[in-house]
Amino acid sequence: MFYCKSRLGSVGCPSGGPDVLRPSDNSSRLITRHLSLCVRANSSPIRLLSRRQFIIDVLHPSRPNVSKANLQEKLATLYKTDKNRVVLFGLRTQFGGGKSTGFALIYDDEVAQKKFEPKHRLIRSGIVTKVERPSRKLRHERKNRAKKVRGTKKTKAAEPAKKGK
Repeated sequence: MFYCKSRLGSVGCPSGGPDVLRPSDNSSRLITRHLSLCVRANSSPIRLLSRRQFIIDVLHPSRPNVSKANLQEKLATLYKTDKNRVVLFGLRTQFGGGKSTGFALIYDDEVAQKKFEPKHRLIRSGIVTKVERPSRKLRHERKNRAKKVRGTKKTKAAEPAKKGK
């Protein structure tokens, strides 16, 4: 078994750490494709938020970085849950590459995820659709045009100005 280095000292990593392993010439192809995922912090469940949360270290010596989709699948299989309940964010690749660190949350169910996750991360994961609305500048222009008139003409003034006149 190989060990991943972390702030907590050496923590056993279930998939092994290729940064410590020195491959022989004939097995280098197998190890360069290898991806090591280590959970750094204790992943005890937080019952009030209906989730587990932890810091992850990803060792990828032969790749520039790892996609979130791959990491979601790997964490989902590791913790025996649906990959849609796994939320990854804050992934940073160390200078020089080979290692990335990030934060992971695994929710118990979709209801808890919708309740506690920020809206931008729900949109990113595809659970909620983004509300399309006009640009900020256009909204301010409409508001200011409507302020110049009184009564029922406000709705007409709030429409965009005609270019022909």
